[in-house]
Amino acid sequence: MSTVKSNSSSANSKIAIFNTIKYEHLVAGVTGGVTSTLLLHPLDLIKIRFAVNDGRTPVPQYHGLRNAVITIFQQEGLKGLYKGVTPNVWGSGSAWGFYFLFYNSIKTWIQGGNSKTPLGPTMHMIAAAEAGVLTLVMTNPVWVVKTRLCLQYGRESDLKSSREYYGMMDALRKIYKVEGVRGLYKGFVPGMLGVSHGALQFMTYEEMKNWYNKSRHLPIDAKMGTMEYLTFAALSKLFAAAVTYPYQVVRARLQDQHREYKGTWDCVDQTWRNEGWRGFYKGLIPNLTRVVPATMVTFVTYENVSRYLLSFRTSDINIS
Repeated sequence: MSTVKSNSSSANSKIAIFNTIKYEHLVAGVTGGVTSTLLLHPLDLIKIRFAVNDGRTPVPQYHGLRNAVITIFQQEGLKGLYKGVTPNVWGSGSAWGFYFLFYNSIKTWIQGGNSKTPLGPTMHMIAAAEAGVLTLVMTNPVWVVKTRLCLQYGRESDLKSSREYYGMMDALRKIYKVEGVRGLYKGFVPGMLGVSHGALQFMTYEEMKNWYNKSRHLPIDAKMGTMEYLTFAALSKLFAAAVTYPYQVVRARLQDQHREYKGTWDCVDQTWRNEGWRGFYKGLIPNLTRVVPATMVTFVTYENVSRYLLSFRTSDINIS
């Protein structure tokens, strides 16, 4: 009898975990990620080119954000500003979709299904970190492809044919053929460190929302206005970016096809010896110029689309 009860309890536990998975978060996250990427991809491309410029690799030289936009447009046309946009759309859309899906599922499971239960900073960070690891495992190959397509400058005569790419699928095929699975997961280690970025951002965002709603004497999951979502998204992103940006520079350099490093530590060591601490913050300004408005667009889109979609689920439950 006790065995039956144990099996039944285990089954109920599994059902409860699966019940926390709501596709609405996936759809809303994808929508937000795709929208912000299409609007702001050129700034992402410029950030990557600044990040990999170590003074030793033959990379185009730009004198500030405005000069970079003008130079790329003159030399490579409008298409040049959108190199790597396909994997970026796939990457950002799937990354935000999976992140919001995993994060909300884990958070809801921790809350026991009660969205009005406050978790506190530590549990928010744990839920966000777990979601970040799961998302990175699924999307790292897409980020490698995006980085390499963004780093194709004008003519690619200086590259071997196996490292000249004609699109997302061609890049995936060539990287796998030449470098194997390891090539598709270059930058994974600093990417894992970057999980702390999402954890800090989501913790800050959630705590600010909770604080604001409590100050209004409302439940912590109460709907807020667009300006509140925009403000909290911007502040949380600025905080997380300022703390964790160096990992993005290291990841971009490891994924760059123009230069080889022996590993993450070798990249960190060479950057420090040749460029000092400033080397770890190259591209920060264009990055903030892109990621802050991108995060604002993504979060506002996500909050509104998810609430809209979840309202149908609620209405179906009420009808039944």
